[in-house]
Amino acid sequence: MRALAPWIRGYRPEWLGPDVLAGVSVAAVAIPIAIAYSKLAGVPPVYGLYASLLPPIAYALLGTSRQLILAPDSATCAIVAAVVLPLAGGDLGRTVTLTAALAMITGVFCIVAGLARLGFLTNFLARPILVGYLNGIALSIIVGQLGSLCGFALARGGIFRQLWQFGSSLGMSHGPTVGLGLTTLALLFLLGRIAPKAPGPLVAVTLGIVASQVFGFAGYGIALVGAIPAGLPTPWIPPITAADWSPLAMGALGLALISYNSAMVTARGFAVKNHYDLDSNREFIALGVANIGAGLLRGYAVSGADSRTAVNDAMGGKTQLTGLVAAGVIALTLLFLTGALETLPVVVLAAVLIKAAAGLIDVKSLKALRRVSLPEFRVSLLTLLGVVTLGVLPGVVIAIGCAMLLLLYRTASPHDAVLGRVADSGEFHDVARTAGAQPLPGLLLYRLDAPLLFINADHFKARVRAVIAEAPTLPRFFVLVAESMPLVDTTGAATLAETCDELAAAGVTLAVAGAHAPVRAILDRTGFTERIGADRIYPTLAQAVATLSVESERS
Repeated sequence: MRALAPWIRGYRPEWLGPDVLAGVSVAAVAIPIAIAYSKLAGVPPVYGLYASLLPPIAYALLGTSRQLILAPDSATCAIVAAVVLPLAGGDLGRTVTLTAALAMITGVFCIVAGLARLGFLTNFLARPILVGYLNGIALSIIVGQLGSLCGFALARGGIFRQLWQFGSSLGMSHGPTVGLGLTTLALLFLLGRIAPKAPGPLVAVTLGIVASQVFGFAGYGIALVGAIPAGLPTPWIPPITAADWSPLAMGALGLALISYNSAMVTARGFAVKNHYDLDSNREFIALGVANIGAGLLRGYAVSGADSRTAVNDAMGGKTQLTGLVAAGVIALTLLFLTGALETLPVVVLAAVLIKAAAGLIDVKSLKALRRVSLPEFRVSLLTLLGVVTLGVLPGVVIAIGCAMLLLLYRTASPHDAVLGRVADSGEFHDVARTAGAQPLPGLLLYRLDAPLLFINADHFKARVRAVIAEAPTLPRFFVLVAESMPLVDTTGAATLAETCDELAAAGVTLAVAGAHAPVRAILDRTGFTERIGADRIYPTLAQAVATLSVESERS
């Protein structure tokens, strides 16, 4: 592994001011969000602050993004609650223990994945699935906070169950709480429109605290956050029973995958914007160490925080010194400012959560998917419906399942093309899509745009039969254009041999053009090269056409 804190090398003095300012700004936004997300995770507010201490420090030492901030995240907190609350059975102390343990187990999985060089899993959840998942999470969070917005509690469950319960309980609404909640929501959305760079959560929380102290909200029956213990947490190893290991490990697997993908989506966006590269395997390790650090200080799992990362970038943060400064400001808050947070109205936190969740809703991407790819749009909707109807944790399973099904579908039924030559340029293109692309006499050029594997071998054989049957005349040579085939497995090679025999029985000779070295190697080892003859395997399509066209004319 490369040296710790690589950003230190080449650090410029002129970056210090922007980094410090960005760090203070990140902390100003992170503190109210961490308190709000603790409510979402099912633990007292202070544990969100605990979860915000070590992760930025760990990432500053190990991470490769210059702007990414690791902190409590709405989707991550929703998964934490879905895993832990059923196990805790309403015991708050056990909830805290299990959330910390879940964070540490997730961290171990992330570190193992990074060391095993599984950083490619950043592409595991396709964009359509992430869109559906995040939209589902957003709707679940918003509906789950409607009760708090009106002054009563909603039982956890699917979105439709909660909506029914909310509608049935509207008569229990507390007027002052509703008024304060709607006012806070209006303020947050107004700030987002007229001053998008303003720290909306900080403004809302500060005004809520001041108003609570001036007008005595407690006397009107408005619920307050209450006592927040001052001081820094002491490190611990959460004690869990043998029965807890299996459900926590299963939850941690899904949490590791979702939190890593979420963090990498954010990190990649800002890396592209600021023109630098990321090390995906090291990112996995950094996230793992950060999660272990969160659990070690009694916090819960963290991920890439898009809102705080955006604040960092907007304030001109250049390096991960911003994370160190933010962690220091949060530590000072725990030492000296927890008293002010005790008078914060709970409904203000509900408004902050609803506004944050609203920012996750991405209707534009859903519309784009529907326009560009109807199958991917349907997968996205299926993921969304899984999250809102079955819950967040089953939604993770559905998202992973959808990713696998989408991959299998695309691999099992890949795109292919019959090629023809364009007279003006001499290039070869799909005859079905390119005007002027004409088939060559005696040759049928067939390109498969996927690896040839066990999952699509029968499809390949059926397509070869179909294009032969659709040809105006029976070709003398069938040329498999392998330029877009990165891999052939043993089943694929056996299918090629069967296809070769079937074509030969019909009087057609099989040739291969443009196969890459790994494909050539498997064809050699399986005996396919010897079967058709090494002279029938051509380095390029142009060479194959030049040679076989002459043979076709002679015959």
